[in-house]
Amino acid sequence: MPRVAFINTHPIQYYAPLHRALSARPGLDVRVFFTWHGGGPAVDAGFQREFAWDVPLTEGYEFEVVPNTSRKPGPHHRAGIKNPELVARVAAWKPDAVVLTGYNFPSNLDALRNLSRMGIPVLLRGDSHLLDRGTDRLWWLKRRILGRLFRQCAAVLSVGLNNRDYFTACGVPRERIVRCPHSIDRTRFAEPDAALNTEAAEWRATLGFGERQTVLLFAGKLEARKRPVEMLEAIIADADPRVAVLVVGTGELEGRVNTIAAAHPDRVKHVPFQNQSRMPVVYRAGDLFVLPSAYGETWGLAVNEALACHRPVLVSDRVGCAPDVVKPGNNGWVFPADDWRAFLAIVKDATTERAMLSAMRQRASDSSIDFDIPATASTLVAAVERILAEKSTAQT
Repeated sequence: MPRVAFINTHPIQYYAPLHRALSARPGLDVRVFFTWHGGGPAVDAGFQREFAWDVPLTEGYEFEVVPNTSRKPGPHHRAGIKNPELVARVAAWKPDAVVLTGYNFPSNLDALRNLSRMGIPVLLRGDSHLLDRGTDRLWWLKRRILGRLFRQCAAVLSVGLNNRDYFTACGVPRERIVRCPHSIDRTRFAEPDAALNTEAAEWRATLGFGERQTVLLFAGKLEARKRPVEMLEAIIADADPRVAVLVVGTGELEGRVNTIAAAHPDRVKHVPFQNQSRMPVVYRAGDLFVLPSAYGETWGLAVNEALACHRPVLVSDRVGCAPDVVKPGNNGWVFPADDWRAFLAIVKDATTERAMLSAMRQRASDSSIDFDIPATASTLVAAVERILAEKSTAQT
């Protein structure tokens, strides 16, 4: 039975279902090594508050928490993940392969270097892209360093097209790049659709939105890179009373969002952070999910969740998942980041053609199937099997 170790900073709502799915597969032994904490409340730098997800994150798979010796532990800075015992802990479990999430932390770099030297294949999974390269003045040097780093990997697992292009730009041969898409537990968001729609409609009415208003939903951390304030200002300046915005989230820009909501109560509503069990209702409270990020959005898994909830999406071209997930005119639209004229033109079309927007809901849900947990689990297992077969062939 192949033994596959995963190295992650902490239990993540998007990865836990994948770990469970892999652990449930016959013929596969899985253990996850956490380098920060193993669940429970934690302070999130983006949300600027302590919270704990209200869905199970450590059930259904084996894990162990490796002691973290950083003075300020946490994934919000490079020095926050420091685990001198990590390599020894992982090696003692005797894995046949290791899946490493990310390479920015000292512990991850040590694991990649030392486990590879031990003859244990390391598959690196990341989601970086080139969309923000214009702000990286030392990209030429970074590319050379990363090229040497990635050569130590048995394979790299690409979550999408933008991520694949990043690895290619760093010199990774195409044959060593394996597609392994970001995914969600689709069923939890998709069903029961009728009951969730009813609950969402009741909540939407309670919030005070009109029946004929087209409600844009922004759900996420209220931080500058996601452009929530600029989006609200563009909507308000357009002065179309048919368009309203529901902002769901917490973060550094919460005060500014509240100020706009207070000045325009008929068009802007703000609801603070909502936990995971509530999100299937939250997504359905809007007619169109929007993610207008201008930088730093490596994927945008909220887009996958919104689609699973039968909601079309409108995202900027700086959102990493756009070329993989969004099919313009079919399940959503893509606009140039910070081009609010283009953004408003799409919103106006969606508002005018409400029947079209409604018709896109089923297509949105159908398109989310390609980014369900089973799809990612299958591609990951196939990648591990291929690497182990290559290793066996080389040894003989």
